[in-house]
Amino acid sequence: MILSLLQDCIFVYNSIMRNKQNNELAVCGFAAVKKLEKQHGDKIRRLYFTEENAPLFGGLCKKLAARKGIYNKVNDAKELEKLSGTVHHQGVVAMIYMPEIIPLDSDITDEWVAKGESAILLDHIGNANNFGAIVRSAAFFGIKNIIIPEDDSKSAITTSSYRIAEGGMEYVQIYSVRSIARLLDVLKGKMVCIGTDLKAKKSSADIKSICNGKPAIVVLGNEEKGISEEVRQNCDELIIIPFAGMKDGNKESCVDSLNVAQAASIILYELCK
Repeated sequence: MILSLLQDCIFVYNSIMRNKQNNELAVCGFAAVKKLEKQHGDKIRRLYFTEENAPLFGGLCKKLAARKGIYNKVNDAKELEKLSGTVHHQGVVAMIYMPEIIPLDSDITDEWVAKGESAILLDHIGNANNFGAIVRSAAFFGIKNIIIPEDDSKSAITTSSYRIAEGGMEYVQIYSVRSIARLLDVLKGKMVCIGTDLKAKKSSADIKSICNGKPAIVVLGNEEKGISEEVRQNCDELIIIPFAGMKDGNKESCVDSLNVAQAASIILYELCK
C-alpha cells in the first residue's frame, strides 16, 4: 500500500516536471477544455481523450487536423493521468503553452480606471484549488482582472487551478506585481482599495457605497493569516462578511472564517449587484 502511494506520488511529480520543462500546461476536466475550445481553441497544441468522450470533441479534432495539430483517443485512462499528473481529468486532456502572467504597470491600471474596471488582488493565496475557485467566481461576476504577487506567479496557474476554475481562466487575465503595498499606494484616489478583515467595522454589503462609483481593488488574504499588516494599512477600507448573531452583538462566529474562495463570491456579488 505504502509502495503504491509512493509510486503514485513519483508518477505525478514526473508528469508535472515534464510539462514544466516543455513550458506546457495540461488542461483537463470537461468544462475547462470545452471553454478553452470555445474561447481560445487555437491555443490547444494536442488533445487526448477517452473513447466515451470522442463524440464530444469531434469538432475540435477537425479544427486540429486542419492546422496539423495532434489529437489522439487513448485506450487506457491512465494515459491521461500520465499527461496531466492527476486522476481528475474527466476523460480529456488538452496541452497548451503555459499561460502568460503579465507584469502589471501604470498603463494597464490607467486603462482600468478609464473603463471603470475593478480587480481582485490576492495576497499570497496558497492553495491552487482556492485560486481556481476565485477565478471561477471572478469570471461569473464579470471581473476580468486578477493580481497576484510576483513570487506566486510560477505556481498560480496549475492543472488543478485550471480545472477548478471550470472554464473561468478563459475570461480573466492574471497580472503580477512586485509589491502589493506599493501598488495600493500608487492607486490611492484612482481606485478604492478594499481589504477583508475579521475586525472590520463595515460590512461587505456596504461595498457599493464605499466605492461611490469608482472601480475597486478587492484584496483577499492568505487562507491562514489573512491580509498582511502592510497591505491592511494601505487599504482605503476594511470590510467583514456578517455572520450569524453579529447584529445581536455576538463578537465572533462559531467558526473562524469562511473559506477565501467562498468569501470572494459573496464580496463580488455585493460589488457587482
